[in-house]
Amino acid sequence: MQLLSLTFFAVVISPLIVCKETVEDAALLARRLVASQAVGVMATIFPANTSLEGEPFALQEYYANCYSNGSLSLITMPISRHTRNIVHSPSHSASMTVWSTPPAASRARVALIGNVTILDTQLAVDSGIQDCYLQQHPDARFWLPDDPDGAHEAFWARFDPHSVFFVGGFGNKHFIGDVPLDLYQSTVPVDFLGDNDSFIVQGEI
Repeated sequence: MQLLSLTFFAVVISPLIVCKETVEDAALLARRLVASQAVGVMATIFPANTSLEGEPFALQEYYANCYSNGSLSLITMPISRHTRNIVHSPSHSASMTVWSTPPAASRARVALIGNVTILDTQLAVDSGIQDCYLQQHPDARFWLPDDPDGAHEAFWARFDPHSVFFVGGFGNKHFIGDVPLDLYQSTVPVDFLGDNDSFIVQGEI
């Protein structure tokens, strides 16, 4: 197993707030926020072995909301500039920003800091991760891991947040601050599950 440290950011519309949000509200809004989006912009830093050492790099990245504890599913590719930056950086760090359309300063965003674990491909298929990912990203069928006809070499991965920072919007009404990890993981936004039958695993797979 290979561990890569990542930071994820997400942005979505918050419902109308008539009183100041609590940390419990923030946990639910953060989970809804991440569940309602599936594409973000990931940013990484060029490593020391490149001519752009220390420079930031940002590009679109897919994720899928497949775990009931808030972990996320990814497909990583050795050809990806992000993957190479993460693997070759001392801290294996990255950030991802996800937002609603149109974005606005008054709307919520959350920063998830954690680790990525590369998964066994057959285990990902057997556990339903592949089905879940394809449900959210049907076009990913063209670059699935272990597909001999796939566009690129690829691997399944799981992002496990260990720190959550939520900004609900402007601070006079919205929560701004840390959300305890256990609260974030245990707050399941059932109204965002829809017909996602693959949203069943806890993060062990």
